[in-house]
Amino acid sequence: MKVKPDLSFWKLWNISFGFFGVQIAYALQSANISRIFATLGADPHNLSYFWILPPLAGIVIQPIIGSASDKTWTRFGRRIPYLFVGSLFAVIVMCLLPNAGSFGMIASTAMIFGLVSLMFLDTSINMAMQPFKMLVGDMVNEKQKGLAYSIQSFLCNAGSLVGYLFPFIFTWIGISNVADKGTVPDSVIYSFYIGAAILILCVIYTSVKVKEMPPKEFESFHGITANEKTEKSDFISLLLNAPKVFWSVGLVQFFCWAAFMYMWTYTNGAIADTVWHTTDSQSSHYQEAGNWVGILFAVQAIGSVLWAMVLPLFKSRKLGYSLSLVLGGLGFVSTLFFTDQHLLFVSYFLMGCAWAAMLAMPFTILTNSISGRNMGAYLGLFNGTICIPQIVAAILGGTLLKLVGGRQVDMLVLAGILLFAGAAFVFLIKETTVTQEE
Repeated sequence: MKVKPDLSFWKLWNISFGFFGVQIAYALQSANISRIFATLGADPHNLSYFWILPPLAGIVIQPIIGSASDKTWTRFGRRIPYLFVGSLFAVIVMCLLPNAGSFGMIASTAMIFGLVSLMFLDTSINMAMQPFKMLVGDMVNEKQKGLAYSIQSFLCNAGSLVGYLFPFIFTWIGISNVADKGTVPDSVIYSFYIGAAILILCVIYTSVKVKEMPPKEFESFHGITANEKTEKSDFISLLLNAPKVFWSVGLVQFFCWAAFMYMWTYTNGAIADTVWHTTDSQSSHYQEAGNWVGILFAVQAIGSVLWAMVLPLFKSRKLGYSLSLVLGGLGFVSTLFFTDQHLLFVSYFLMGCAWAAMLAMPFTILTNSISGRNMGAYLGLFNGTICIPQIVAAILGGTLLKLVGGRQVDMLVLAGILLFAGAAFVFLIKETTVTQEE
């Protein structure tokens, strides 16, 4: 099997640059969905149910996109057509979703419209996001893979930072941050518009700059034989033959992504209650808290960027992974005690440490243990370890909120406990390579 050549820094950068725009869209969704549906009139105990659709879309779409792109060869490449089409749909939906309450519909109809828009938005974001991870697996050699995923992590967090800050910035320059009952403020609507424009420009840049390997070259670099090309690889067979590390990393992922699901769902209500002392989603204080959520998530992104620079210094990858999750857990638990909006910077910076590890570690460990032939399918299936915990967390969210007494900040404490559990299970991971597995 031929060894893939080293790529220049800028080639590695170009492979992942479109991810910057995709992540802006994802950040806008993450930071504002609970705010949008609360503004439309959703009960806090039902908020987590609105978050079932995004991971449900991901668990269906990403394996299909991964498997289909493994078998796709066009003059535009094998992964790029999927990320481009996904981004185009995301742009359209980003212009519709924040207007759910502005089309003269009654509240229940507006909420249904918002739910359908959310489903299409997350489906299209998933379709656009997954090919970037596959491109690194396809085009980058083992030596540079850590750098490539670090670049992707940086662009991911930079995109998050921009997306999280947009509503705050638009409010600061004078765009209205309050609106009539049942409608979303202009500061949020314009954020989605600008995010959509940046998304499509970034994806066009990557589509133009990146040239994927032609089929024969790809096969020679990944050691794919004629017999392997004709083998049937259904999802069940792939799961049955998945390397052990697929499952051990997946167990850690379960606790991590359930924790962050609760961060996205309950941060707005939690800090509105503990810092602004309101639970009224129609009040100006609640919307002010919504803007501050963007600031806190931006701090989390900064923490993630900085901690991503520290992670390679750990001689033990598992120690760095586990410590990152412990720090994130401490950040979640500290939200119970910090009632000053600026002290929460510490909490969300620590959460960023966990996020940095979650973005880089699992994919580096997994792609080292699987062959190129089914890279896309396996990465799509591995997305189940991201989506399933979010679905479970969303289904249980309302019940758990009642059990902890109805205060949304207690759900953030629960998220911290989940990260501590994930940190413990990191030490069950036994890293392997393709040759070791074979």
